[in-house]
Amino acid sequence: MVDMWDLDGEAVEERVEFDRQVRDLVWRETKRRLGFGEHEGPATANTLNPTSAAAMHLHLMYLQVATQTGETAQRLATAAAERAGRAGATYADLGLSAGITRQAARKRWPGTVGTQWMLYLLTGKSRPHGMITRVFRNGEKAIETGRTAVDEGALAEDGAVGAVVIDSSRQAVWACYFHDGTCAPEEIALPEVLRTVPRTGEDGHSDWLHRWEQHITSLL
Repeated sequence: MVDMWDLDGEAVEERVEFDRQVRDLVWRETKRRLGFGEHEGPATANTLNPTSAAAMHLHLMYLQVATQTGETAQRLATAAAERAGRAGATYADLGLSAGITRQAARKRWPGTVGTQWMLYLLTGKSRPHGMITRVFRNGEKAIETGRTAVDEGALAEDGAVGAVVIDSSRQAVWACYFHDGTCAPEEIALPEVLRTVPRTGEDGHSDWLHRWEQHITSLL
């Protein structure tokens, strides 16, 4: 959990304002469930006689709404963690965003990281080649799709002639090209220089694509 003492002044103000908005949301929903209009009923949760039955009823309803708000927030957080994991985030990234440790993030959202596989397809039988990129949540599905695309690539002039699958740690885990001699996809081990793939937009990504294209072209 993020410690308020670890935040700078602007961040503290933002956190205080966010907490206020959440409290207002819970309070408005509490009053709505109790049948009060927007401008009706007690102004705050502490307006009523603290020992009255009405106060107890109000506080129990507030507790119910606050609990459900927390449950909803946890579901939203889990969905966000899953999407971030598919986009390539690590447990350290998730922990930093959630204000917890990497180990705590792994325990809270097991199986979230490593759920993205990128499939790169090199297309066209001659230069200039084209490039198709697809994202999968399942590594086996990514490989199967890549193999099928290369296998069927010979049927079209702009079909796939090479494929590579990259996991969420940006490591090339599988590659193949269309072997004219066997008329079928042939799996290959990429050279060391091609096994780690920079992210799109990072320095070196375009260079990697160029080197990979050269490597596949040299096999065709």
